[in-house]
Amino acid sequence: MDALKPRDPAHIGTYALLARLGAGGMGMVYLGRSPGGRLVALKVIKDEITDHPEALARFRREAETVRAVRSAYTANLIDAALAAPPYWLATEYVSGPTLSRAVADRGPFPADTCRKLFAALAEGLASVHAYGVTHRDLKPQNVILAPQGPQLIDFGIARAAADTALTQPGLAPGTPGYTAPEVLLRNEVGDPADVFALGATIAFAATGRAPFGGGPLDAVSYRAVHEAVDVAGVEPSLAALILACAAKDPAERPTPAEVIVRCAVTSALVEDPYYQALTTGLTEPPPHDLPTATAAGLIPPNHAPPPPPSYTPTLAPRSRRTPWLVTVAVAAVLGVTVAVVLRGLPEGGGGAGASGSTKTPTTGSAKSPGPTGSASPSGGGKTPVGPPQYIEQTAPSLDGYSALSERCRQPMQEQVDAQFQFAVTTGEEYPTDDVPPGKVQIGYRLKYEEPGAPPYYLALTVKPPHEVDANGDPTSRTPNRQLGFVSKASDLYAGAQTKWKYVTYPDDFSYRANGKVLPALPLARDKSTEWTVVYQHVTGPKEYKSVVCAGFIAE
Repeated sequence: MDALKPRDPAHIGTYALLARLGAGGMGMVYLGRSPGGRLVALKVIKDEITDHPEALARFRREAETVRAVRSAYTANLIDAALAAPPYWLATEYVSGPTLSRAVADRGPFPADTCRKLFAALAEGLASVHAYGVTHRDLKPQNVILAPQGPQLIDFGIARAAADTALTQPGLAPGTPGYTAPEVLLRNEVGDPADVFALGATIAFAATGRAPFGGGPLDAVSYRAVHEAVDVAGVEPSLAALILACAAKDPAERPTPAEVIVRCAVTSALVEDPYYQALTTGLTEPPPHDLPTATAAGLIPPNHAPPPPPSYTPTLAPRSRRTPWLVTVAVAAVLGVTVAVVLRGLPEGGGGAGASGSTKTPTTGSAKSPGPTGSASPSGGGKTPVGPPQYIEQTAPSLDGYSALSERCRQPMQEQVDAQFQFAVTTGEEYPTDDVPPGKVQIGYRLKYEEPGAPPYYLALTVKPPHEVDANGDPTSRTPNRQLGFVSKASDLYAGAQTKWKYVTYPDDFSYRANGKVLPALPLARDKSTEWTVVYQHVTGPKEYKSVVCAGFIAE
């Protein structure tokens, strides 16, 4: 868990906030304490995207989907506010690492532990399927290894099998490498697709490797359709069950009940010594009250909340036949694709995937933002007149976006204004008159006006997956260490700061090297792969620092 930021609220509803638990494009998850002392996880949708019906519908649907699902493998919903902003869900707090983190920290699981995890997750899926719901995004990042047993989380795209609402044409739900062939080829979603994802998830736990390898997402998806799941080195009987679950034909896969029988476990997962060590050794104990959270440095100075309002449950009493339940993404990253994805940048640097640390710059000597977020004056206290129109590459660029984790692989070099918001919208996903297919709209603004701030110049760079040659054509060399195509720099604080400022790729971008200027590469020239977008703070043609990193997939 992480410390609250000064801009974070002290309360959500009647709950006092103690720490941050996770973040993503959809919103934030906080650790909260009820007036009676109960710890909860508060999932809050960002107010910047509540005007977008797709985002709000997905958030509401997450609650509605699991509303009737009562399972030992999901977390109980305690409270919610879904009628008016701010929209949030309060669920019971579940501690434990994700399966992804556990494997990353401790390596592959023993075969016996994998078999018990297999059976437990199959039981969880059977419970969910009994209510007519498919999860649709089972993967290691969406499994929390809790002391009471594994928890299935992130039901943001789960739905009843007959429900096709909010399905975008041509877009398969799920995550490449864990999405079943019939979903990728025909968008055919059903219980067998969850079994395929279960097999791929256990393959990851047993090997520590991506079940269908790495690389571009289209290549991973191709292997998921045409090649066998990776079970090299796995104990034979366990490997056979994984292969059965990951069969290409959904009719050949076992049901969750059959998986449980074939696992033939004789003791519970929670009694497994290896599992017990994971649930305790990789989890920091949460603070149970404000003094403890303050002493641990999780609450900023002068951030103590006022006395809480008198307690009134937000949820009206309900029939016992329809108890509210919802999953809690305690240690996982939130993320739902919406028409415009806005992210309030965390302090300490970095947008999607930034680590928050500041590294020694390799591309210039731009000053860090001052207390208000604006650029600190340089040159004996004089405000810079302004940078040149375009920046030039001075060192290899290692920035790269991963759609799988919705993160960039390098930490950002500098902080940006705490009120900074940005958006990346592709015409393939959400075509409009302003953003037709083949175009990408990239924007930014401040949430609140900051009068009197000195100039702070931003330039956008868009980097395709592959480098371009002297003629601007893509090559097969990877990874791309070029800066990419650049836009003209502009002042963040100029004009109406809360009004969105947009540039469009490829129209407003060009490739500049050795005095040569070439037009930007069309998206169709490097398709089905991850493109990277970096916001750069500019103080000179060769003086700039990365402050935000995002990306998109060129369909």
